[in-house]
Amino acid sequence: MIQLVFTLPDEVAERAKEAGLLSDSAIQTLLEDAMRRQVGSQLLEVAGRLHAAAIPPMTDDEILAEVAAVRAKRRGSAARYDAGSS
Repeated sequence: MIQLVFTLPDEVAERAKEAGLLSDSAIQTLLEDAMRRQVGSQLLEVAGRLHAAAIPPMTDDEILAEVAAVRAKRRGSAARYDAGSS
């Protein structure tokens, strides 16, 4: 568990305290919400770049082939790791 110490202006701290936002659970919720928004913004940014690049969408078969290739690669990596640890 990490303990955070931070400084807020008195007015902000008082308003946050009155709103119940300075408890551990409230701060955790605020941080989780902010991280979700950040990830969402990053996703929209990437989607915008993909749209601007005019990359044609993959077919279902192409997606399945990519998934199969990644899974095969991971199985191969795991097999090499297992063989090396014997």
